[in-house]
Amino acid sequence: MTVDEVLADGFSRVHEVVHEVVRGLSADQLSYRPHPAANSIGWLIWHLTRVQDDHVADVAGTEQAWLAEGWSGRFGLPFDDQATGWGHSAHDVGAFQVASSELLTGYHDAVYARTLAFVRTVTESDLDRVVDTRWDPPVTLGVRLVSVIDDDAQHAGQAAYLRGLILD
Repeated sequence: MTVDEVLADGFSRVHEVVHEVVRGLSADQLSYRPHPAANSIGWLIWHLTRVQDDHVADVAGTEQAWLAEGWSGRFGLPFDDQATGWGHSAHDVGAFQVASSELLTGYHDAVYARTLAFVRTVTESDLDRVVDTRWDPPVTLGVRLVSVIDDDAQHAGQAAYLRGLILD
């Protein structure tokens, strides 16, 4: 397997779980929180997609789908257009409402397509390119992409657990 194939496989696994988790859920089910401090499925899927969109666009040198394709307006959330969910409070999570699972998967599909287009260009020598000097040690492209896959997989798993609670 080549580097681009490994990265594409990692992102495709998250993509599959996102679709499985939200399939057939109502807006109320997407907003369900088992506790006032807990995240909802809708927020988790939006957040993992926003982080992927933000981070991959940054390393690819492209605009985020959230803004470039008008997803921000379609969601109509009460957050700044640059918000990714990072640092959101329980109140912020409670303010998140999404009209349908199709809106979530539509946005995720758009980000996934952009992600695949980028990772298919990544070679082994690209992985050591420093993409963020705010950390010590500086973050390389390889570390950033693995971090996004890891974070996305964790949030997708949390959303899958919530789906089990809702449908049990």
